[in-house]
Amino acid sequence: MYKLGEQFVFDYEQAKPNPECVVQGKTYRITVLSEALVRLEYNADGKFEDRPTKLVYRRYFDKPEFKLREDSNYLEITTKYFKLDYKKEKPFFGGKVAPSANLGIMLPRNEKTWYYQHPEVRNYGTPDNVLLDHRDKYKFTKGLFSHDGFASIDDSNSEIIDEGGAFVDREVETIDVYVFVYDKDFQKCLQDYFALTGAPALIPRYALGNWWSKNTKYDDHSLRELIDQFDFQDIPLSVVLLNHDWYIRNYYKKKKLETGFTFNEDCFKAPMNMIRFLHSKGIRVGLSVNPIEGFYPTEKNFESITKYLQVDKNGIVPFSVIEPKVLDVYLKVLIHYLDAMEVDFYWLNMEQQTDKKQMHAEKFYLNHYHFYDMKRNYKRRPMILAENTDVAPHRYPVLYSGKTKVDWKTLKAIPFFNVSATNKGVSWWAHDIGGFHQGIEEDELYIRFVQLGVFSPILKFGSDDGRFYKREPWRWGINVYNITKEYLRLRHRLIPYLYSEAYKYHTQGRPLLKPIYYQYPEMHEDSIYRNEYYFGSELFVCPIINKKEEIMKRTIHHFYMPEGVWYDFYSGKRFPGPDSYVSFFKEEQYPVFAQAGSIIPFGENDNIFDTTPPKNMEIHVFPGKSNNYELYEDDGMTDLHRKGFYLKTMIEYNYMPSNYTLILRPLEGKSGIVPPQRNYTIRFRNTRKTDDVTAYVKDNKVECSTYVENNDFIVVVNNISTTTQLTINCKGEDIEIDALHIINDDIYGIINDIFIETHLKQAVYDILFSDLPIPKKRIAVRKLRRQKLEPKFIKLFLKLLEYIDQV
Repeated sequence: MYKLGEQFVFDYEQAKPNPECVVQGKTYRITVLSEALVRLEYNADGKFEDRPTKLVYRRYFDKPEFKLREDSNYLEITTKYFKLDYKKEKPFFGGKVAPSANLGIMLPRNEKTWYYQHPEVRNYGTPDNVLLDHRDKYKFTKGLFSHDGFASIDDSNSEIIDEGGAFVDREVETIDVYVFVYDKDFQKCLQDYFALTGAPALIPRYALGNWWSKNTKYDDHSLRELIDQFDFQDIPLSVVLLNHDWYIRNYYKKKKLETGFTFNEDCFKAPMNMIRFLHSKGIRVGLSVNPIEGFYPTEKNFESITKYLQVDKNGIVPFSVIEPKVLDVYLKVLIHYLDAMEVDFYWLNMEQQTDKKQMHAEKFYLNHYHFYDMKRNYKRRPMILAENTDVAPHRYPVLYSGKTKVDWKTLKAIPFFNVSATNKGVSWWAHDIGGFHQGIEEDELYIRFVQLGVFSPILKFGSDDGRFYKREPWRWGINVYNITKEYLRLRHRLIPYLYSEAYKYHTQGRPLLKPIYYQYPEMHEDSIYRNEYYFGSELFVCPIINKKEEIMKRTIHHFYMPEGVWYDFYSGKRFPGPDSYVSFFKEEQYPVFAQAGSIIPFGENDNIFDTTPPKNMEIHVFPGKSNNYELYEDDGMTDLHRKGFYLKTMIEYNYMPSNYTLILRPLEGKSGIVPPQRNYTIRFRNTRKTDDVTAYVKDNKVECSTYVENNDFIVVVNNISTTTQLTINCKGEDIEIDALHIINDDIYGIINDIFIETHLKQAVYDILFSDLPIPKKRIAVRKLRRQKLEPKFIKLFLKLLEYIDQV
């Protein structure tokens, strides 16, 4: 057995089931892993598997509550979620006529029954590995979320992980199936799934900022020039991902290589200096790598490779990810050499291969070994960028959806793609903002891509080489530049919130995105509403995927607000739910909402590229309901958080209509993780000015300043210790601003902005907001032709009447 290294070794004891959870006979073994998860094994010789597999790492669960009744022929297992009936020693499948005759698992609430080989046609599915080829008709594989309340995973053919960390075939044929029977509690399903297969990775903090990846040949000068331009434009950046051409590509007279691991010194004369320059700015570095074609004499360490591996007739060392020795040499000689140069992560970029079936399998192995190889060094938290290979993809972040086309079809496909990934517990998908290649570069398309990216798991700019692919905001007109700059700055300010939500995903199995159709299943079939999603615990997003109406310069957007009271994050307008709405969004506006009582922490450092825990924190608090929010912080780069090096702060909001109290209280962790002192800006949304404001650190009153900005009341306290309690109280008469959304206000704004003569605006206003019945209003609008109002404007105002009619 070839030992690859301790980082690849798995806990064999944790892979064994808890004996208290096992019900076993001569040919069967049933393990009740949780109240909603059961493992079913059948083997004629009574041979069962207790080693970790490609999918399953852990089977030792605490004993759940269940009742077992059995006699010599039958057994029955009952939990709060299901009732399992089995005829002992019989094959699991009862035949086509009565498939559940031998074994059936029933949900007591709806009396639906799962049986072995159930087709599970009401499973909602989860995205395939790429978005590229399936924008019109999604290609999905089976996920965990089902309208029936159950889903199964067949692990019968999954390879075993041996004691050295290599993947080997099973020795015996065994039925090995895991059945999740969760009814409506899908969160329970995800928690069980992550306990079984491994927790979602906690991605580095920098991964939540803005990424840059253009398939162009950068060098020392052009890369510094790019970073200097981002700096000059005051636009934050957290990741530079080098595509092809960072390595030596020319090999004699052959075409350019798609593989390489040695920096091209014609581009980067001192690669380590380049990397350290980026690090000094607060920017992390990723490299595109692809070992599938083998190792060429162009590699600086080629001689070291040939000491261990044989060259072929062409003088190349072939690569095989399933050969432990080849893999070991690849990692230690090539990848570790790059690691020593302080490369932060790798993009496993193998789209060029033609044998898709073989490539798919090899990609999984490569994803797995690259990710776990990074665990050998606690100072660098593991992360890769790679394609989805379907096997526990939550373990190998971040997933890349492929080189998409620059067009509206791509934009329209992304929201449903993202939310449906949650059906298998996956959050960290990356798509190229703006699309990768082809298509037409449009102002509005670029803006909407950026806005969606800000409220997506990963924001990655990426495009093909070419001077006319405009991903830099400053290459567009002033309007596009100002809008995208504002949103890209917002993304970096959101990192404290996003990172806290990422920690919940890692520790509690709560995905960053939760689709609205979990709450309202009928919306899964609606092409607009199905795109909506909760973005963490505090925000709700209704993506814009359609072009604006050119005449009114706004997008007409239909959306649905879930149960509760919601506030437009930008305007503060109130939207009671559950209800459907229509609104009109300018290019600078995006439909993001915060529920009553929402607490959203923002951060900002002096260096705009810096993504570490911030010195300056702004906390947005929405009125209407008391709430708590747990802010989680660590260094964001290493695995020291596993040793207790983190800080949790509880933000408590106690709401009364004329009396708001906000408390920041450290819960647990260690000092030195975040700045010892912070400047806090507390933004009470939809709140009038009040002079009765007090601030205390522990029991000591401290100075604070206040001001009003738009409809927000803002309290500022500076130099506050991050390890002591801060309490802020605001009192006043009638301080809450009730800004109910009224569609007529939107229509007034449209009339105000539209390009027609002013006296005609007044005439239109008088008609639309008169007491006339709608049919007579239509007649009056048409008569404006006599005043030379153009037909296109008449058509627009008649359309607006439809929305007024709905009020």
